[in-house]
Amino acid sequence: MAIEHANVLRAAHLARLGVSDAQAERYVDDLSRILEMVDRLAEIDTEGVAPLSHPLDATQPLRADEVIETDRRDTFQKVAPATADGLYLVPRVVE
Repeated sequence: MAIEHANVLRAAHLARLGVSDAQAERYVDDLSRILEMVDRLAEIDTEGVAPLSHPLDATQPLRADEVIETDRRDTFQKVAPATADGLYLVPRVVE
């Protein structure tokens, strides 16, 4: 797919971006190179290659699920304008 100057200006207009003609020409070159790279990647034989969720085989270290703060709900609710049964009461917004 060939990117033209008019395509860049149209995309900039739709995105409400101010792009000069000089900038649009640079974007035409940049986007053309990106699309060429994507075309080259599409030519690669990936038969038998399992998809990856992440390029590195890493795991996220998890911390223990333990309570680390004390329950201060009563303290916070003392200064709230309105509460009931441990809940904050707020004005109705949607009828």
